[in-house]
Amino acid sequence: SAMGGAGRPLRVLVDMDGVLADFEGAVLRGFASRFPGEPRLELAERRGFSVREQYRGLRPELGDKVATVYESPGFFLGLDPVPGALDAMREMIHMQDTEVFICTSPLRKYEHCVVEKYKWVEKHLGPEFVDRIILTRDKTVVSADLLFDDKDTIKGAELNPSWEHILFTCCHNRHIQLEPPRRRLLSWADDWKAILESKR
Repeated sequence: SAMGGAGRPLRVLVDMDGVLADFEGAVLRGFASRFPGEPRLELAERRGFSVREQYRGLRPELGDKVATVYESPGFFLGLDPVPGALDAMREMIHMQDTEVFICTSPLRKYEHCVVEKYKWVEKHLGPEFVDRIILTRDKTVVSADLLFDDKDTIKGAELNPSWEHILFTCCHNRHIQLEPPRRRLLSWADDWKAILESKR
């Protein structure tokens, strides 16, 4: 495998927002109910990782308004699971020679976000996955073979991360043309197992 070492387990990092938890759908619903008179971006119109930046582009003050949606208490805990995500994670954690971790970046306004991410994992996946949460603003310094993440460009202190970034398809990144050899996972119904096997 990429990191070398015969017989070493394959280590997989899985992002939370947009990959396990439906952040985008909840932002849209929350914004529509909180600011019914304001223009909003349907999921098909989302472009670029930052929802705040795109709303700011509609009108400068809308960036701060949309941020109040995901900075509010209960937002992260209330996110719906992405279809197929929970089953995939439960299957992955029991696969032979496979280590799976949830690798997620908290908001800079971390008050509610951090504890609610832990509670979400416990609620939907149970305590064994709580032990596998890696909370970091910089994923490049975490060593693994694979990272499933919906953010199109992941940069940090480590210029050559050990993992291969698999772009998990989400409304905001559908239009991006990846340069080979970069790969996508279209959804959890797509063949994620083949991607794992390709790294062994």
